[in-house]
Amino acid sequence: MTFSLRDWIRDNLKGDRQIWWVVLFLSIMSVLVVYSATGTMAYQKMQGNTESYLLKHGSLVLLGLVCMYFAHRINYVYYARLSRFGMWLSVPLLLWAFFKGTNLNDASRWVTIPLINQTFQPSDLAKLALISNLAAMLAKRQRVVYEPRVLVNMIVWIGAICALIILSNTSTALLLGLTCFLLMYIGRVPTRYLAGMVVVCVVSGGIGLVLGQRLGTATNRIKTFVGQLQGSANNEKRKDVDDPTVFQQHQGYIAMANGGITGQGPGQSHQRNFLPHPYSDFIFAIIVEEYGLIGGMAVVAAYLWLLARGLRAIRKSTRPFGGLLSAGLTFSIVLQAIINMAVAVGLAPVTGLPLPLLSMGGTSLLFTGTAIGIVLSVSRDEADESKL
Repeated sequence: MTFSLRDWIRDNLKGDRQIWWVVLFLSIMSVLVVYSATGTMAYQKMQGNTESYLLKHGSLVLLGLVCMYFAHRINYVYYARLSRFGMWLSVPLLLWAFFKGTNLNDASRWVTIPLINQTFQPSDLAKLALISNLAAMLAKRQRVVYEPRVLVNMIVWIGAICALIILSNTSTALLLGLTCFLLMYIGRVPTRYLAGMVVVCVVSGGIGLVLGQRLGTATNRIKTFVGQLQGSANNEKRKDVDDPTVFQQHQGYIAMANGGITGQGPGQSHQRNFLPHPYSDFIFAIIVEEYGLIGGMAVVAAYLWLLARGLRAIRKSTRPFGGLLSAGLTFSIVLQAIINMAVAVGLAPVTGLPLPLLSMGGTSLLFTGTAIGIVLSVSRDEADESKL
């Protein structure tokens, strides 16, 4: 009996095949670009062992694909049942991260997992759980007329989770709030409740920002961005090039200018030696430098195609939970990608958000893989939501 790869793929990789191809493309691109972007850091921290970060990142990319595979094999209805537990679990984890977590770059966002000594951000779990639970609640509302207290309960949960995240991570909290707003809009929530959600998020988020660690950082980055826009409009010469944020953006612009149309070639980046965090926050600049405008547009097209395929579930599926769940998770991933790339090209203030599926990361790759696996599970269109 001969082994057939085509038959194995047909029998084991279910769901939307085009999403599989998009993820495979971005995963391969991630390994190539991260290997190049971490070269200088490897020489400085690993005594010239440039393969150390390649092996670590490659392993996490592979684990992310494994998470995606197992997540897509599970009936997505089960995620509705797990989401409430995930939300309750994320609350103490977010508080623990803020008060007792690992502090990096003046932010306590990480919790260290015992035994394996690996850190993860509870905000990744909170995002996945909140979006899944919100999709389940909205799906039930499509079949029955909900009492106002149910919608209020949703809004309270959104405000609470976003407030806990914003204590140490402003951009992630804003992104999650925007995703929830879009999901509620698609779920046909009345306008007065949408307005109520905005008010709750602004108030709770404002309190969290004042009590948290990132108010000064967020304020400075917005002021810097506005100042740059005003300076560009008035053709003024930059006076704040010593600002670390401005320096980072400036090096990113140089990287993309070096790329031109076709790029410098794989592994030929020059700005990786000067650009802070070229393997995470500004990895898109390295992609454009090495693969040019063509490579950058290919990455943008991949994310837009992922968005189109993820939203396809709303139009195709007759099951409200599946459509809303797929849309919410896809919004979360693609909006983050759009914001990251907008920062790299100077259309948004620096946020610190990584580029999903491409930036070097830890457990965030696993949560992203799980989220896409859930989208693939929805695209199989085999679930019975009658007992949701």
